[in-house]
Amino acid sequence: MTIDAKTVDEYISKVPEDRTAAISKLRDTVKSNLPEGFEEGINYKMIGYYVPHSSYPDGYHCNPKDPLPFINIASQKNFVALYHSGIYADKKLLDWFVAEYPKYVKTKLDMGKSCIRFKKVAHIPYELIAELCQKMTVAEWVAIYEQNIKR
Repeated sequence: MTIDAKTVDEYISKVPEDRTAAISKLRDTVKSNLPEGFEEGINYKMIGYYVPHSSYPDGYHCNPKDPLPFINIASQKNFVALYHSGIYADKKLLDWFVAEYPKYVKTKLDMGKSCIRFKKVAHIPYELIAELCQKMTVAEWVAIYEQNIKR
């Protein structure tokens, strides 16, 4: 499911009605807890939080015209997704998240490399997501990205 939007508010307005509140709350949680320096916008047809070119001129190695992505929020066909690049690149952060998740949610963690899937919006652990967002600064993300991903 792709939502074609130019702004975050437009994206949210096009989300299915039964997910609008959850996507809005997830957005607020991320925005309120990310360290300074990340910017919000639409990237990859999702709500995105990224390192702007003004802070990291190299941009994303796959397409240097794009800013360096960090977190994305999306309404997919069968779930709400939170994509967190730091979890993909930092094993310690991944291990922490996997260990903490059962303390907040009774259902099994449904996760890919960077994608955390929530099939039921009632199971989104906003407090845990808030804590996750606080764990990595722009400088730390750029350093990990350059060390582990960019080649």
